[in-house]
Amino acid sequence: MSDKAAWYARLSDKTVEGMPDADKPQHALIGQIVFNRPANRNSLTPDMLEALKEAIDDAKKDTDIRSLIITGTGKNFCAGGDFKGGAENSKIPFTQQGLIDTYSTCMELLNIPVPVIGALNGHAIGGGFGVALLSDIRVANSDALYGANFARLGMHSGMSLSYILPRLIGLVKANELMFTGRRFSGSEGKDIGLFNYALPAEQVWAKALELAEEIAACAPNAVQLMKQSIIKNLDWDPHSRLAEEALHQSATFNSNDAHEGIAAMMEKREPVFKGT
Repeated sequence: MSDKAAWYARLSDKTVEGMPDADKPQHALIGQIVFNRPANRNSLTPDMLEALKEAIDDAKKDTDIRSLIITGTGKNFCAGGDFKGGAENSKIPFTQQGLIDTYSTCMELLNIPVPVIGALNGHAIGGGFGVALLSDIRVANSDALYGANFARLGMHSGMSLSYILPRLIGLVKANELMFTGRRFSGSEGKDIGLFNYALPAEQVWAKALELAEEIAACAPNAVQLMKQSIIKNLDWDPHSRLAEEALHQSATFNSNDAHEGIAAMMEKREPVFKGT
């Protein structure tokens, strides 16, 4: 196992602890990106973002792979921002440019030319939920929790979620999830169309691997061109809304409500918002 916060490798070269070995010849055609800070819930710290950038760059340079799995170690896929020290001690700069830089790193996942399969092994909340939705096909843990909890933290959403979520599940359901900040199970996520599959935790990796193998067995040029065509035909451009979201998120982060929301989350109590 690598000691990096996130890493890339072909399945034939490295396996994830606790997951079945990948020993088929076809696995040389499948890449993997792994979040590897389980003790910190795979949060998006500066260390994680730097390692993720390198991992994505490595994946894009590996022109022989035909599919890619992104997953996490431990009980979390990715927990989003790290607010253990409270809002005032956030390690991510909550300025517009700081947020653009942070989210742009994650959103480079959209520029990987091969299909990206999210093996969503555990919880994915806030920014981590946004990362989960950047994959092309998603296999969720049926019992894990997912959600865009930004309203419960007193701030605007990020990771272009206000663009992505309505386009995945429709405006009405996206409004409900965004405005309430409600967390939901992987099973519910599958029912509303966010996830392709929702399975017990021990089956998530196996299903993602099965899908990656099926894709790797197909004609690679055809698959990659189809991915490009689908994106173009949908006018799919989450990058276009990144700056606007970052502007609103930076403004709301500096509010009293955001400080209350983050404090309430850390103290495991209900927030009391005053609209200031």
